[in-house]
Amino acid sequence: MSGPSETVRIGILSTAHLHAGAYAGALAGIDGAELVGVADEDAERGREFAAAHDTEYAATDELLGSVDGAVVCSTNAAHREWVERAAAAGVDVLSEKPLAPGRDDARAMVETCEDAGVGLGVAMPLRFSLPARKANEKLAEGTLGDLRAVVGTNRGQMPGGWFVDPDASGGGAAMDHTVHIVDLVHWLTDQRVAEVYAELETTFYDHPVEDVNVLSMALEDGTQFSLDGSWSRPESWDFWGDATLSLVGTDATVDVDCFDQKLKHTRDTADGGDGGESDDGDDGGDDDDAGGIRSVYWGSDPNAGLVADFVDAVREGRPPETTGAEGLEAVAVVEAVYESNDRGEPVTVEY
Repeated sequence: MSGPSETVRIGILSTAHLHAGAYAGALAGIDGAELVGVADEDAERGREFAAAHDTEYAATDELLGSVDGAVVCSTNAAHREWVERAAAAGVDVLSEKPLAPGRDDARAMVETCEDAGVGLGVAMPLRFSLPARKANEKLAEGTLGDLRAVVGTNRGQMPGGWFVDPDASGGGAAMDHTVHIVDLVHWLTDQRVAEVYAELETTFYDHPVEDVNVLSMALEDGTQFSLDGSWSRPESWDFWGDATLSLVGTDATVDVDCFDQKLKHTRDTADGGDGGESDDGDDGGDDDDAGGIRSVYWGSDPNAGLVADFVDAVREGRPPETTGAEGLEAVAVVEAVYESNDRGEPVTVEY
């Protein structure tokens, strides 16, 4: 662990996840942090990433021997292997979400890091969204009164690649999008999801995983919580999707739109202009044009807040904002989602 005035050395373990670039960019903007290298199971991909981000490509053991913290950006199925290697080297680790495709692997990761005495965090950037943090302040002030209902959305574009390979991802839209809003609700309300009824379907695309993810849930106090986390945004949409939450209370309603800080840019496409690169939405970046319309995000960067918190956690020897134990809770909800869909009935979440 680095001292309070020393540079915190961070490595990236696998660049399979498209957020690896966003995290590398965030590290470049943090004083007192340095991206010292990348390890990857795909050497060619790792070397290309390292060159693009002005860092070194290294063997895994070599990299882990030279860093204070590591960010795991692998496929979901490989998270456990990378986290356990970091823990064995005594390196604090931030894992992409979900922590793992299932509870057994997620719990093993938490226990391994606890036994090794290293910090384990989970990439839940919505906690660093300015609208979400403002909502947290309002709830702390008691503005809402008694909570009566929660409605959330995380409707995005289908990311493709290994996200639609069940062996690598563990599932489709439910695996990809449930954890973000569930974690936000757990954090804001201090209530856990107690029961889930799920309806999943493959409707928009021809892939072996679901792209429709509609959930009806109950929190521990009986509050109803519904969530649409489908991959329902077409490729031509002007923004990747959304991440919203409405919390209805006896005294007020608190609405959260995590990526509301954006402008719509329109232009004549007769000049032959086409869209830019799109992303899966966790960083609020620019997206494809939709008939000459493009949404330009100008607000705070949740990914930058996530990475800065991890750097500070490594430096200070404290847990990151979203701990491995909290990541395990979100995975437990996802596991109940798939069980409910298979059984066609509500399922109690086993934590």
